[in-house]
Amino acid sequence: MSSRFTWTSAFGKGSGWLLQKIVNGLALSKISPNTLTFIGLIINIVAAFFFGYARSENAHRMFLYAGLILIGAGLFDMVDGRVARQTNQVSVFGAFFDSVIDRYSDVAIFFGLLVYYARGNRFVYVVLVAFVMTASLMVSYTRARAEALIGSCKVGFMERPERIVLVILGALCDTWGVMAPALWVLAFLSTVTVIHRIRFTYTETERRKLQPAR
Repeated sequence: MSSRFTWTSAFGKGSGWLLQKIVNGLALSKISPNTLTFIGLIINIVAAFFFGYARSENAHRMFLYAGLILIGAGLFDMVDGRVARQTNQVSVFGAFFDSVIDRYSDVAIFFGLLVYYARGNRFVYVVLVAFVMTASLMVSYTRARAEALIGSCKVGFMERPERIVLVILGALCDTWGVMAPALWVLAFLSTVTVIHRIRFTYTETERRKLQPAR
């Protein structure tokens, strides 16, 4: 047990060290954090192209490429904020821009999958991907709208990192048919997250009604 924790700790420290070195290098290059965010979008669009380009005879290979590319895009998602903090370029607009670009990245990825299933005449999965795309956007929207009313709404499990991890696992393991169940899990958990946030916001707004005015 202690050995396992030692290896886990060592991996975490090693990953953190490597990530910090990347951030240091990007900070020295004086590249704008917003530029890094936009590059992440371009990489996600490339991954979406591989999803959409896939056909039944090459789907496993194209999905593998897309999954690997999404890992690269995730790197940019991790470093843009860190670079902004390290170079004192944190701004309200930067946070807004990052959130907007993340939504475009999500849509691009799911649109690529939608094109793949549409080209294969798999109507059920076309509808499923469209639903997952909508639910993913609603997860983000419900939090943003709730936080405009009650200040904080971080409840729910299916945030963007979890969604991307599921898509990456589905893409990398598509040889074993993992993408289809990953989409069903995404649809279910995203919907549960939206409902959770609606309920939390309702409870919080009702609670505040009962508080005496100051």
